[in-house]
Amino acid sequence: SSMNAAVRAVVRVGIYTGAKVYFVHEGYQGLVDGGDNIKEATWESVSMMLQLGGTVIGSARCQDFRTREGRLKAARNLVKRGITNLCVIGGDGSLTGADTFRAEWSGLLADLVKTGGITADEAKKSSFLNIVGMVGSIDNDFCGTDMTIGTDSALHRIMEIVDAITTTAQSHQRTFVLEVMGRHCGYLALVTSLACGADWVFIPESPPEDDWEDHLCRRLTETRGRGSRLNIIIVAEGAIDKHGKAITSEDIKSLVVKRLGYDTRVTILGHVQRGGTPSAFDRILGSRMGVEAVMALLEGTPDSPACVVSLSGNQAVRLPLMECVQVTKDVTTAMKEGRFDDAVKLRGRAFYCPHVCLPPQPLQSGYNLAVLNVGAPAAGMNAAVRSTVRIGIIHGHRMLAVHDGFEGLAEGKEIGWAGVGGWTGLGGSKLGTKRTLPKKYFEQISATINDFSIHGLIIIGGFEVSLMRLLEMIDGRAKFEELCIPICVIPATVSNNVPGSDFSIGADTALNTITMTCDRIKQSAAGTKRRVFIIETMGGYCGYLATMAGLAAGADAAYIYEDPFTIRDLQINVEHLTEKMKTTVKRGLVLRNEKCNDNYTTDFIFNLYSEEGKGIFDCRKNVLGHMQQGGTPTPFDRNFGTKMGTKAVAWISGKIKECSRHGRIFANTADSACLLGMRRRSLVFQPLAELKEQTDFDHRLPKEQWWLKLRPILKILAKYKIDLDTSEKAHLEHIIAQHQQEGTLA
Repeated sequence: SSMNAAVRAVVRVGIYTGAKVYFVHEGYQGLVDGGDNIKEATWESVSMMLQLGGTVIGSARCQDFRTREGRLKAARNLVKRGITNLCVIGGDGSLTGADTFRAEWSGLLADLVKTGGITADEAKKSSFLNIVGMVGSIDNDFCGTDMTIGTDSALHRIMEIVDAITTTAQSHQRTFVLEVMGRHCGYLALVTSLACGADWVFIPESPPEDDWEDHLCRRLTETRGRGSRLNIIIVAEGAIDKHGKAITSEDIKSLVVKRLGYDTRVTILGHVQRGGTPSAFDRILGSRMGVEAVMALLEGTPDSPACVVSLSGNQAVRLPLMECVQVTKDVTTAMKEGRFDDAVKLRGRAFYCPHVCLPPQPLQSGYNLAVLNVGAPAAGMNAAVRSTVRIGIIHGHRMLAVHDGFEGLAEGKEIGWAGVGGWTGLGGSKLGTKRTLPKKYFEQISATINDFSIHGLIIIGGFEVSLMRLLEMIDGRAKFEELCIPICVIPATVSNNVPGSDFSIGADTALNTITMTCDRIKQSAAGTKRRVFIIETMGGYCGYLATMAGLAAGADAAYIYEDPFTIRDLQINVEHLTEKMKTTVKRGLVLRNEKCNDNYTTDFIFNLYSEEGKGIFDCRKNVLGHMQQGGTPTPFDRNFGTKMGTKAVAWISGKIKECSRHGRIFANTADSACLLGMRRRSLVFQPLAELKEQTDFDHRLPKEQWWLKLRPILKILAKYKIDLDTSEKAHLEHIIAQHQQEGTLA
């Protein structure tokens, strides 16, 4: 779905580096047919395409390219135009085709010279073909990358439908069977089931036990017994049982109707999943991969293997194309041979499946854990609370939900398994949040911890809460022994400004809201003359939202506090836009973070642009305000929240055992109060005390922020001539070796 973002980035970064860039229309068919299918691309030809779904240059399955005859024609078309670098965006079929083409290249050229198709001189000039691939497939079925381009957008489509279904189901008692795409890969089904709290999921890599029918019916009756009016069962289109026999959505429906007599509906999502506007994550992913692909092509030598650029955690990586194809094939073989455990392991770590849907075991640990939300509400908090509560119950703990942040710690109420049912898709915070300082409540908090005998605390919240307040609490341990219990913080704030974590829950949802709003605002001007929009985003002093939304919506500038700007910079930007507006480009977009500068306010910038643009463009301004905090959480935030909750409980359970002496818990070390954060590629626990060093408390910011490295990309894509620091470029990594080394993937 966001192939266009990748195409746009490849074209613009290519032109920026001084290369000539060509579009090949209609995929490999266009390579074979040549002629008008291969056209030079210009800067303007990729304008206004970020928000379009599908692919603007078209793609087609091509029989001709599978024959040597077809590949000869394709080679001749490329040589005649002097093209020796190919960037291929597609699934593993397209990428395997590209590799074959590359392997045969010198043979094809020799034949063409023999038949007089090309001259010896032309053959010499195009002696080797350089190939870089990007994986575009909504199934996320390509090994070696966390996310393929288009997966996140597909999840957005699916969740919109699931959310719509759940609201109607609240009024009737119903069972829904949803079939999602994924012939050989259950990723979409797996993530969807986690993100909507489904009762059951069927995926090809992990077939159910032989008596699954009894099991499923028992599970559905239990859920109903707990008062739920809705059952959701998710099926990947390629779902099978242990013997390789297909499990279809119709099979499941007739089973439920026959055995339980429930009113059951089947919804097959089909191609809806492929359409629609790409999500913010996908556009940024496409843009980053496009940049990386151009860099990889420019560095290519006859000896470097064809590579695929992909994403791992939040880092771009390069992987050898054929290794990825090989591992992807190994998965299929493993499944054919019934080695399902191997299949799941080969799929890699994106396939982690916590059992949030298991009913609680009757075991009791004798420990009580409290969970609370603090700070401003952020979408995805509820998903984190739900998984925390459910995993806690599975661990045998009694779970206490604290309402209204630290103030509520003075009250505390028990929450059961069913109490968090259906929370995953809800925006805001069901527990309520408040920003009160715990200092004045220390007496009360200590009393509550004592009265409810709380043995561990999980706090989900933003910057001032997670850091400032908790550092006070840790200092308070000396005075109040009750505070000596394990504490875990899960970062949740739209600003994404929590030290120790690259992402915080809620930021992805806010980013999508801003991006979609920018799209709509840009569209509002359709048919009018040239117009520039000045849009103010939230985030306190943190420029994350403005920068990332700038990348996703195609902004001309994003003003942020971390990247100081002067009146001279503003002048350059205005002149730059004025020049641009003299071409075919009709829209300008300028983002400004709310606290980027005390004096250069949104009004000031609006007035400046309005004055300077007279006669060339007119201006409009929008302050987005609190709508950025609301809305239903995106699939990423639901999943991230779910994973974080799961990890946090496992960690706390371990710490309680560690700190327990004769039935009493005494946790006084720095590492018993941690923040759980996403760092580069993994989730890590970091002592809060250590994060003090990494924090600018005056501006509520981490001293180092990874996304600042993406700002040059924003500027290049907006046609600025600046230096791109390529020192951060990705190195080639080998997946196969990594699989052998890890043996069993954790």
